[in-house]
Amino acid sequence: MPDTDKSILSRREWMKFAVPVAAASTGAGLLAARAFADGPPAANDNSLGARIYNIRDFGAVGDGKTLDTAAVQAAIAACTKDQGGVVLVPAGVFVIGTVEMKSNVTLRIAAGGKLLGSGDGKQYYAAEAIPLSGDATLGDGHVGLIFAVNAVNITIEGPGTIDGNGALFRSAVRGELPPSGRGGADRPYHLLFYRCQNLRVRDLFLVASAYHSIRIIESQFVWLTGLHIYNRVNGNNDGFHFISAEYLHVENCDVQSQDDACALFGSCKFVTVTNSTFSTRWSVFRFIGGNPENITISNCVVYETWGCPIKMQFWGSSQVQNLLFSDLIFKDVTGPISININPSRGRGAEAAAAEPGGFVRNLTFQNIRATVVAEPWPIEDIPIPMGFRPGEMRQCVVLNCLAGAVLENVNFDNFHATFGGGGTAEEALREVPQIANEYFEIGTPPVYGIFARNVRGLTLNNVRFEVEKPDLRPAVMLNRVSNVAVNGISMDGNPQAASVLRLVETSEILISAARLLTPAKVFLQVEGAGSKDIVIDRGDLTKAAAPASFMNGAGKDAVKWRV
Repeated sequence: MPDTDKSILSRREWMKFAVPVAAASTGAGLLAARAFADGPPAANDNSLGARIYNIRDFGAVGDGKTLDTAAVQAAIAACTKDQGGVVLVPAGVFVIGTVEMKSNVTLRIAAGGKLLGSGDGKQYYAAEAIPLSGDATLGDGHVGLIFAVNAVNITIEGPGTIDGNGALFRSAVRGELPPSGRGGADRPYHLLFYRCQNLRVRDLFLVASAYHSIRIIESQFVWLTGLHIYNRVNGNNDGFHFISAEYLHVENCDVQSQDDACALFGSCKFVTVTNSTFSTRWSVFRFIGGNPENITISNCVVYETWGCPIKMQFWGSSQVQNLLFSDLIFKDVTGPISININPSRGRGAEAAAAEPGGFVRNLTFQNIRATVVAEPWPIEDIPIPMGFRPGEMRQCVVLNCLAGAVLENVNFDNFHATFGGGGTAEEALREVPQIANEYFEIGTPPVYGIFARNVRGLTLNNVRFEVEKPDLRPAVMLNRVSNVAVNGISMDGNPQAASVLRLVETSEILISAARLLTPAKVFLQVEGAGSKDIVIDRGDLTKAAAPASFMNGAGKDAVKWRV
């Protein structure tokens, strides 16, 4: 048997271990009071950086009416003074205006706790250190309900709620101030971070922001996990909005937003987004400007999204590479993919001179299933009116590169899409204008499946395009595209349509194992004297009344048949 005197701790010895634990768990009243009364703690205090600061012990009321901003900020200040720790929001509804987070602080909102944004716009202030810019890659607005600038080791965690009270920042009449007295780009985000490092936001319910829910600018090493964002009470209600963020990771999140659900503006790099669901009136994964690279988006579900699940806009100077989208389901969407590259930033005659040196390359879309609606419908829980533009109807996959820009090495692998259909013969003959901006600005495209212009290096492998309603447009149109490999493509045809596949000034293309799913008038229509080196290798084209037609200077010798 063990020696009783040696194996059992005395009560006094137990207390040596118990006191620090109790202090860490209660830290609030006694420790907070000591922080103010005794000055800086002793250097040998073992609880430094590990204390809990309950905001009620700093004067917070939590009745849903009293303004508790000062109490929350005081708790953060005390926590910072003691080299970090946990600021606890207990059960209750705590009304706040702008609060600034500091380095080494964890803001923990208990399950029954809620931070509620004040409906009084005067309770918010701008983070002056965050620059404003008219550049679309940055955007305007530097007001946060909770914000941090140049901070490190920040965590904001649940399982509680942050409610932005965003409906009070929306005006019922255009041109008039909303009930809060604060509108436009001067509205607060839920969370706003600028040039921060080691940032974690997790296990929270973020609801009704006045502006974007989470906006992260030029920050590094960011983890966003287990978030439910419900942001549908105001215009520009983005979910995630990232600007030139690096080493950024989003996982296990659910986002229902009014505007972009997961915007990646500017030069975002080393990004992963996975295991999440998204729905929005506008776009989900939206890229614009900058030099994004090394980004993977995988294992996500996008549903009821009007405005293109994947939307990219780049200018001539952008250098974009290594973007991978895989294992995605698009259920009831428009779009579904739109890439527009403009060598200048302007439109039409007002366009600026082309900016040299840019490129977009190495884009992969694999293991994707899409249901693309022809005509979207209002989303019931979004109060913002939804006027749909004609160009949003009967959309398709668009790879639209204006002359002088470079779009190369684009791969579709195991991509199956069902389109709403309903395209007309007039739409099939449309000339796509020389516009490469918003996806809807080109109007209804002349195809139902994929339209590509000025692309170099395109691969379509195991691609299947079907329609729900008869469509008089071809499934695929390649305009001035070169170095193309098509293997195992299956497409719906229509005996009243001119063709299923249309090639305009396209060269160096190998089509193997093609298959028509329904009868068609012509399989392949070739146009232009520049169309050449087209090889058709095997496949099942028996449902086509004629294999090919040639127009506008295209010669029959442009095509070699191996069937």
